[in-house]
Amino acid sequence: MLRRITLHQLRLFAALARTMNMTRAAEQLHMTPSAFSIQIKQLADSFGVALHEQVGKKLFLTEAGRAVAVAAREMVERLDLLGMEIADMQGLERGTLRVAMITTARYFATRLIGDFCRAHTNITFELEVVNRDQILHRMRENLDDLYIMGLVPEELDVVAFPVAENPLVVIAPSDHPLCGEKRIAPQRLAQEPFILREAGSGTRQAIERFFERHGVSPPVRMSLGSDETIKQVVAAGLGLTALSRHVLALDAASGRLSELDVQGFPIARQWYVAHLRAKKLSPPARAFLEMLKEKRDNAPAD
Repeated sequence: MLRRITLHQLRLFAALARTMNMTRAAEQLHMTPSAFSIQIKQLADSFGVALHEQVGKKLFLTEAGRAVAVAAREMVERLDLLGMEIADMQGLERGTLRVAMITTARYFATRLIGDFCRAHTNITFELEVVNRDQILHRMRENLDDLYIMGLVPEELDVVAFPVAENPLVVIAPSDHPLCGEKRIAPQRLAQEPFILREAGSGTRQAIERFFERHGVSPPVRMSLGSDETIKQVVAAGLGLTALSRHVLALDAASGRLSELDVQGFPIARQWYVAHLRAKKLSPPARAFLEMLKEKRDNAPAD
């Protein structure tokens, strides 16, 4: 028979499973790591089995830990949702909104998140900025309420809404010979080295499809997981890139980078906000989703 298990312990373990980091989980719940660790140990003792293990600096859940994490997440989420629904009935605002977004989305989404937080000061906003593989993992594990991404996964049962334009453009250092030329043929890019996002990213997939359609195979000099690093490498003259125009806009003042006028560009893409179809959205999640839709509908036309 299980010894007494508290909701508090389950909440702590759900946070540990979400962050996979003892110190970070403790910080999120405003606890000291030692106090957090004691509660996690007591929970494991109640089950009579190890729930996690440390290998080097990385934390891993055991098979039992993964089962407890799923149950803890479901119970905590349902109780949190109940509390938010009751508060919503009373005309109050409270609760936590968890959002994960692709790294490139921060160029447009952080301003919207700021608007939401200023309008809903009693809602705690937890944000994870991750790459595509990580956001897909988070979706599969149901770790967040909403996800902001450029390419919605077909293999998961999700509901997605377009919330902003995400045009993909070719970017070069400002002193590149192609700068200033008009209607550059895609074939002109065949001999230009490219610096691209990592394999599997939505941006990388879009540019590879473009190259394939036009029978162009430029050499890929580097694959990098950071838009900021790619901008630095391109500015240093090591190649061209294709990134969201949002990325270039923040660097316009420096004059180091320029958008090339390539036929077929910009590639029209969208930013989406998505959630698992089976997810029952909390009042904060519904409010954030509605704000994004309203901003989209009121955005000025190009």
